[in-house]
Amino acid sequence: MSEEPVSQPWARSPFPPIADYAFLSDCEATCLIAPNGAVEWMCLPRPDSPSVFTTMLDRSAGSFRLGPYDEMVPAARRYMPGSLMVETTWQTRTGWLIVRDALCMGPWHNIDERSHTHRRSPTDFDAEHCLLRTVRCVSGSVDLSMTCEPVFDYGRREPVWRYEGPSYGEVVAEPPEGGDLTLRLTTDLRPGIEGRGLHARTRMVEGDWHFVALAWSPLPPPRTLDQARERMERTSEYWRQWITLGNFPDHPWRSYLQRSALTLKGLTYAPTGALLAAATMALPETPHGERNWDYRYAWVRDSTFALWGLYTLGFDREANDFFYFIQDACRDGHQLQVMYRVGGEREIEEESLPHLSGYEGAFPVRVGNAAYKQRQHDVWGAVLDSVYLHARSREQLPESLWPVLKQQVEQAAAHWEEPDRGIWEVRGAPQHFVSSKVMCWVALDRGARLARLYDEPEYADKWQTLADQIHAEVCARGVDDRGVFVQRYGSTALDASLLLLPLMRFLPPTDARIRTTVRAIAEELTVDGLVLRYRVEETDDGLSGEEGTFTICSFWLASALVEIGEVDQARKLCERLLAYASPLELYAEEIDTYSGRHLGNFPQAFTHLALINAVMHVIRAEQSLIPGQFNPANPGS
Repeated sequence: MSEEPVSQPWARSPFPPIADYAFLSDCEATCLIAPNGAVEWMCLPRPDSPSVFTTMLDRSAGSFRLGPYDEMVPAARRYMPGSLMVETTWQTRTGWLIVRDALCMGPWHNIDERSHTHRRSPTDFDAEHCLLRTVRCVSGSVDLSMTCEPVFDYGRREPVWRYEGPSYGEVVAEPPEGGDLTLRLTTDLRPGIEGRGLHARTRMVEGDWHFVALAWSPLPPPRTLDQARERMERTSEYWRQWITLGNFPDHPWRSYLQRSALTLKGLTYAPTGALLAAATMALPETPHGERNWDYRYAWVRDSTFALWGLYTLGFDREANDFFYFIQDACRDGHQLQVMYRVGGEREIEEESLPHLSGYEGAFPVRVGNAAYKQRQHDVWGAVLDSVYLHARSREQLPESLWPVLKQQVEQAAAHWEEPDRGIWEVRGAPQHFVSSKVMCWVALDRGARLARLYDEPEYADKWQTLADQIHAEVCARGVDDRGVFVQRYGSTALDASLLLLPLMRFLPPTDARIRTTVRAIAEELTVDGLVLRYRVEETDDGLSGEEGTFTICSFWLASALVEIGEVDQARKLCERLLAYASPLELYAEEIDTYSGRHLGNFPQAFTHLALINAVMHVIRAEQSLIPGQFNPANPGS
């Protein structure tokens, strides 16, 4: 059912559209680069650390630009095939320039030898922690400009620069009071210190090369052009080797699957196995609104769902590290919480940063996330479902993980009758959300299956009995008079999370209640054909204002449509959603259907994993599999 658009067309702004950023990662740090060649978001030394480049949230808060002196729109921009390395091409009035950007990866290791090894050190021994930028003039002549202006601590502490080494090619920046983070810039340009920044300008002619490297590691950064080229090639080889491990269908949508897989890999934090929900904080879900959250943390739900997506494409080794992360988080009797910092820390206090203007003036600019204190009962089922999928393919379960899993099943058993904040982390009063009850059923059901696999028949029987009880209650209290599953007990409101019911095999897709629910959401919980999480006027989420359509929910709808046999409709929805992809095939959290603009944090893991599952649903269904029989995200099939 169409409604009035949730926002107006965006006026001209100094902020680039969210979807125009490029995302880089070395699986320990991330950054976002604007089309003009400026690094506008980077947090160091971890992705949940304070930022050193913050222009994405305030145009005066520091950036790192490399490109033509006269800023202009690039002629072309792309990821290097099969990688997280970006190439930007400029055509100026006098010549052509190509810049390549990468976060350097260490040497490739034989993954078969390392597949059962968990990297527990704070940093890998060969992690270079270096943002490397090379530039080449391919025609004519071009004036090149480099400006590096880090501002530490979310734009609050300007750097102190000093030269090191025998020439001007190595410069160090540190916070004024000192600290653990030191930035070291090496280049074959001749930069000068001016104010808070480092600046260089030179004229390049056809055939000229230059490089700039910004490092924050004790390991030596590249100091010559040859070293810079070698590290670029080594990083490219790493990504080519990794993507080759996947199993991608020969299909026109293949590039979207590969880009989503690379994005999910880039959102992992290698030292612990954590997986970020997104690389950014405080990007607004509503233009100029207050729904501005910090997503640079590891949500248990998002991480386990992401593992489904990677598993679908043949990447199952990332699951090993994440399961160790969960095991570490539950050490010493700790209960599993909703989210963690990427190092496994449990506290993520939320505050606002009033000195930052916010993206497009969206305020408050929030850092931290108070949702870590919430009770969200779906997390137990998400973990158990993911572990079961992983264990079933191997017909074994790591002995050290079994006590942790038992603890999660028992938590679901103890709390499933209580209200919670639900999958969408509402900040209103706790409710009896149907999707939370269903995920508690998943925890008991998958727990029973794992118990049989682990030869624990008493646990299996006990948990299956309770799973049946939960199932019966949800079917009795979670369905309205139309036979539609509703958001919460006693309500008629719809909720997009109910699209997970057929994907979790709560009921078969042929069940009339499933079919009716999917169709009701498709017809009544959409704006211009794309899916809302819920209607804000029907749900006490504790916030004001509108919000856009959630892209993950639209991809869920595509998967659910395949489940109920509506393959043609699912394909058309996928085609439309893929058309909304950014120029680099990335997705933020939401899409404004009126303007097509991306909203929310970027790139968003939840969206990319749902893309993988929806696209694979459609591809497999169109390859003549029986509708409803294939479910790449569901171990209960």
